[in-house]
Amino acid sequence: MRVAVFGTGTVGETLGRKLIEVGHDVMMGSRSASNEKALAWVKKAGSKASAGTFSDAAKYGQLIVNATLGTATIEVFKAAGADNTAGKPVIDISNPLDFSKGFPPSLFVSNTDSLAEQLQREFPKAHIVKALNTMTAAIMVNPRALSESHHTWICGADAGAKETVRGVLQSFGWKSEEIIDCGDLSASRAIESLLPMWLRLYGALKTPMFNLKIVK
Repeated sequence: MRVAVFGTGTVGETLGRKLIEVGHDVMMGSRSASNEKALAWVKKAGSKASAGTFSDAAKYGQLIVNATLGTATIEVFKAAGADNTAGKPVIDISNPLDFSKGFPPSLFVSNTDSLAEQLQREFPKAHIVKALNTMTAAIMVNPRALSESHHTWICGADAGAKETVRGVLQSFGWKSEEIIDCGDLSASRAIESLLPMWLRLYGALKTPMFNLKIVK
């Protein structure tokens, strides 16, 4: 499958590298086709990697991974173009974090709305699936890095898109029973609201190498 990855930070680079490892072709999108970080990543990632603008990547990808800062997400998708994202599953890893008053950040949307829902309203023909936003990138792509089984969650309106995302997660090593489908995209309000807790735990544990486990 051809995958577009929006975002040249650690999350985008890590997801892009793993997607290539499991057999996909990946184009990293950024504001400029000559983005130095994207081109450096392509050089390391090999022949199945390429780089282009957000629009180039959106046209290329059959699946889109949104690994951008939450504050930039809507503008990035506008640059990508609504026609280029229409009908495609989007793995939305972004978080609505507001660092304007320092650390720890607050959420710039919460409770009665979410960043994922805002993105879906702006681009109604895309199939937004919230996933993987509540852990560090190294665990996203290698859940077996932790000593015990643990959980992740997805939500979205389109059943087919969720199945596509579930398949990608399983190719990363997530077991079927570790992926919890929380329902429609309104569940992203709760999923995104886990980030303040995650950040506090990060500070307390002094490592990002942890995740949550649901016990019943």
